[in-house]
Amino acid sequence: MSSIIIVTMPIHGHVTPLLAVARHFVARGDRVRFISGSRFAETIAATGAEHVPLPAEADFDDRQDWNETFPERAALRRTKAVAHDIEHVFVRPGLPQHDAVMAAHAAEPADAVLADPAVVGGGFLLGHPLGVRPPIVMCGICPLMISSRDTAPFGMGLTPLRGPLGRLRNATLATITRKVVFPPVERIAQQIFQQLHGRPMPFPVLDWPRHAEAIVQFTVPEFEYPRSDAPATLHFAGPISASGSHAPLPPWWHELDGSRPVVHLTQGTAANNDFGQLIAPALEALADDDVLIAVATGGRPVESLPPLPSNARAAEFLPYDDLLPKTNVYVTNGGYGGVQYALRYGVPIVATGTHEDKPEVIARVAWTGVGRRITTETPTQAAIRSAVRAVLDDQRYRDAARRIAERMATTRGVHRLAEIVDESIANSRRTGLPQQP
Repeated sequence: MSSIIIVTMPIHGHVTPLLAVARHFVARGDRVRFISGSRFAETIAATGAEHVPLPAEADFDDRQDWNETFPERAALRRTKAVAHDIEHVFVRPGLPQHDAVMAAHAAEPADAVLADPAVVGGGFLLGHPLGVRPPIVMCGICPLMISSRDTAPFGMGLTPLRGPLGRLRNATLATITRKVVFPPVERIAQQIFQQLHGRPMPFPVLDWPRHAEAIVQFTVPEFEYPRSDAPATLHFAGPISASGSHAPLPPWWHELDGSRPVVHLTQGTAANNDFGQLIAPALEALADDDVLIAVATGGRPVESLPPLPSNARAAEFLPYDDLLPKTNVYVTNGGYGGVQYALRYGVPIVATGTHEDKPEVIARVAWTGVGRRITTETPTQAAIRSAVRAVLDDQRYRDAARRIAERMATTRGVHRLAEIVDESIANSRRTGLPQQP
């Protein structure tokens, strides 16, 4: 039996995929402590793991508007707003995240720490040698964030450009970003690292996963940009099974009989406060088409939806393992987990989004050829209808999605993650002596 610490940002999309991880380690008999936001205490406890609350300085409610949580943010625009969010949502909470992990480790030694890539505390933990801290495994619950000469800086949503011109573009953008956005963020990270370890931080703070003992990305290589300079510690486990796939069948389920194409429409379970962003225009855009629209509200009451056209049906949750084999197009606001789930069944995608990691998710949808992207948070009816019709009418999108599905079928998901965690623990025990990162 191993003692595992999981630590995530207090954000729904970061916690949810690691619930499946917690359940797996608990089921095989491991001791699991899950450090995250206070609002997830009951959900985490239901996996059999022990919930350990984040310190108040690192805890927040992701359902609130950022401008309510950080009133000073309202007056900021563009790069200043981005720099503010990186500082206050990710970097400054890294210190209490670090302290929470080290306190848990001191109270009861852990064999491994599993962290989501947005937990900057992982970078601060790396300042301790192995032996003082456990090995750290970064769990890739979003598109791979590590820097590379072969990719544009993360967050820009730019697909790879091959050859010398592409590397020149990437280097130029990296230099601009480093000079415009990151100087204040890096100064704060350096101050924290110096305070903790008495020496400068040896890597850019947001690039910390590159220096973890392992990176386990929850997808297949075919859905990630190739990086000629990727570390040897990078592994692909395939998608981790999502929760909520066992929802009851709705009373209209018999209508999914193959007589017309099925368009599944959702804004996920987090960014679903405003159905006017995607669901409302999509319903109107497809109202006159010979399709059946299956809407999932992500837990909100069905009554909160706008009026449904005659070809639309709705439920709070739908059983994805039953729904997706019947689905012709998956229309989404770009959540990484949902996209992986659709691709497991070879379903082509129409994806929108401009916030969080969504530009990177939808860029990969376009780059892999598994669907179409709409680069706005509030697409027009015309844009949605055009994208859906293109995906329905062009077999190449479904063929590309099926190729990804075939590759995903060869992966082992959480079982592969567990193997890598076990290998990291064994390697740490074999080395015996502390090592610098």
